[in-house]
Amino acid sequence: MDERIKKRNELLAQTVIKGLESRNMSGYYAGSAKEALDKALALIPEGSTVTMGGCMSAAEIGLTDALKDGNYDFIDRDKETDKRAAMLKAYDADVYIASCNAMTSDGILVNIDGNSNRVSAIAQGPKKVVFIVGMNKVCSDVDSAMKRARNVAAPINVQRFDLNTPCAKTGTCMDCKSPDTICCQFLITRFSRHKDRIHVIMVNENLGF
Repeated sequence: MDERIKKRNELLAQTVIKGLESRNMSGYYAGSAKEALDKALALIPEGSTVTMGGCMSAAEIGLTDALKDGNYDFIDRDKETDKRAAMLKAYDADVYIASCNAMTSDGILVNIDGNSNRVSAIAQGPKKVVFIVGMNKVCSDVDSAMKRARNVAAPINVQRFDLNTPCAKTGTCMDCKSPDTICCQFLITRFSRHKDRIHVIMVNENLGF
């Protein structure tokens, strides 16, 4: 990565961290995927019950494999025959791993969900939520973060799941009411009432969608 981009990301991350702290959340900056992995594992005690939604960013830094192979009670919903039961276990987990579709430079997290298991677990339930967020997802304000979530993240995700929505064909949000829409629930996390629950690791990488 160009050193000027790296420096810009470092400076921007410090602004985001201050914003997160003002919202009772903890923020960290990792200069590489390896640093992000090490930081995430430091936040997850061995023996913890851990689960996640479909978090591509966690997989990209190696966290998903580390949890599967390590000394953790990892709830792997992909291996569960009863998906609903696996999702419900998330609400009593010690740690929930997530990313966000976008976040603002002053520390607000924006997420869109179809089944809503991810946004509901982020909002309430697990004792700790650890976000893995690439610097490509930082936006100037909530409006631009919502636009990113709807016009970048959502179309790519519906294509990934081979869903039949207008945005899968056009590449941009059509504000549809398709049966396959994944834009069912919108969660804006602007403050955490519970200190030390939400931790956001910003990574100097383009991660996720």
